[in-house]
Amino acid sequence: MQVFEVGGAVRDELLGLSVQDRDYVVVGATPEQLTGQGYKPIGRDFPVFLHPQTHQEYALARTERKQGQGHQGFVFYTGLDVSLEDDLQRRDLTINAIAKDADGQLIDPYNGCRDLQAGILRHISPAFAEDPLRVLRVARFAARFAPLGFEVALATMDLMREITASGELQTLSAERIWQELYKALSGPAPQVFIQVLRDCGALLEVLPEIDQLFGVPQPAKHHPEIDTGVHILLSLEQAALAECDPMVVYAVLLHDLGKALTPEEQWPAHHGHELAGVPLVQAIGRRLKAPKKYTELAEIVCQWHLHVHRAASLKPGTVLKLFERTDAFRRPDRFVQFLQACEMDARGRTGLERRDYPQKKLLQTALENLQRLPIEQIVKTTDDPKQIPERIRTARLKQLKSLLSGSVAAP
Repeated sequence: MQVFEVGGAVRDELLGLSVQDRDYVVVGATPEQLTGQGYKPIGRDFPVFLHPQTHQEYALARTERKQGQGHQGFVFYTGLDVSLEDDLQRRDLTINAIAKDADGQLIDPYNGCRDLQAGILRHISPAFAEDPLRVLRVARFAARFAPLGFEVALATMDLMREITASGELQTLSAERIWQELYKALSGPAPQVFIQVLRDCGALLEVLPEIDQLFGVPQPAKHHPEIDTGVHILLSLEQAALAECDPMVVYAVLLHDLGKALTPEEQWPAHHGHELAGVPLVQAIGRRLKAPKKYTELAEIVCQWHLHVHRAASLKPGTVLKLFERTDAFRRPDRFVQFLQACEMDARGRTGLERRDYPQKKLLQTALENLQRLPIEQIVKTTDDPKQIPERIRTARLKQLKSLLSGSVAAP
């Protein structure tokens, strides 16, 4: 029996990145041998075990054969005659097919080290095209390693286009799509994930609402980049640079969906696109089974982001309405995330990436000020419970009028 460290841990170690989880392949062993040594079986489709002490994953070397449609349409074989090279060949990319033995020696039958040095994401064999999930995985790897200069090999991109054209992306579960999207939104370059998907045609299959934004013009006065799809990419880039929470990045991704619904004769104006985009945000949330809190934040960013951009010129009553409609008094932390998303939208414009955004501080200050109002004293000013909400609202509006009278002009 031989044990080899494989996969992402070996790759990341060679790149000088931190390693979180380590995976191992066992060659020349049976499930009975591993369980006899105290390994705990956890694999449903093929033999995977947890080490009795370290609890790290050990999988029997295996080959796979396409039998049905989709990501799970494979039959696995884990006989004693399966070699390490056989196991590595079934993996997606050369950089993920490097192994290390107990002495620290690298086994690299598919030149993964060469591609690591060159910054290339390259498939191992034509069998790459059998698994539609690999389209999303490669896009995610491209996004993760974009700061290191990695790019997708041309031949690999061709195979990704073949997968997209086959229609097999439609077989992927919502959970798997969301998992890859979430990882990309949590990474250093989510805009690369979207761009790679678009380059191979997969964005139209997975997120058609985003794909349809490309080619939709905006007023050059406010958006020097003009193209709405390009604006989304720029906004995502700013969100990643600001290290925003993935929930904020998700809201940034969806904030302008309504612009794809604007009739061409009205271009480049997009009156009412904010409210028009909300049903699309909701539809994506349902389709991808996104967490409820992600959809809720994306909804309010979609509907109210222009109000934030105009914060300094809004009437006190409109600012109060904004606080109420976004549930800012009960959920101030989410309101901060809402403002962050709006700021990324404002910065996601060519040449305006470093422009100040005083609207965020203005609204944060106003909300904090209102939260300090003595609500208990206001409640005591009436014996009629039905009058309490209006008394509180009147006090808040009065405070806002005083506070906003000296606000700075919008940039």
